[in-house]
Amino acid sequence: MARLKEKYNKEVIPAMMQKFDYKNKMEVPKLEKVVINIGVGEATQNSKALDGAVADLTAIAGQKPVITRAKKSIAAFKVREGMPIGTKVTLRGQRMYEFVDKLFNVVLPRVRDFRGVSPKAFDGRGNYTLGLKEQLMFPEIDYDKVDKVRGMDIVLVTTAQTDEESKELLSLMGMPFAAR
Repeated sequence: MARLKEKYNKEVIPAMMQKFDYKNKMEVPKLEKVVINIGVGEATQNSKALDGAVADLTAIAGQKPVITRAKKSIAAFKVREGMPIGTKVTLRGQRMYEFVDKLFNVVLPRVRDFRGVSPKAFDGRGNYTLGLKEQLMFPEIDYDKVDKVRGMDIVLVTTAQTDEESKELLSLMGMPFAAR
């Protein structure tokens, strides 16, 4: 954690102030939170499927996730309102910086045929969303104990106002963006 937070204070703030001509270092965008979400579609038929996702997410994030429930009933998917359909966790502070450091330096390089993350996955308000196809890339996950390979969505929420500011912030923090 200390490594990424130090890097932010010593390298990212001065570089961002110079590039975007900020007058005060408090204007420089920062990482606000990281939200990790695992959707468990088979939880509608098998309630034990959610337990595996919760265990995996607990190991990955280092804190207990909450179970997300369906907001609406959808007959085609056999989902009723209030049914558990996934799990998510929100990381802030020290755990957030530890997770992001691990994501950039350990997990993403383990992805098969990895050439960098897409520079187009910003939402227009400075937040970045990344999807992973399997949880096996995380060092905390024991391959032998995995019941099913699950994907996950990782949202990096920043205080940046534009996508350009957010991209610069994340690339200075070490996010490996793909060359266009």
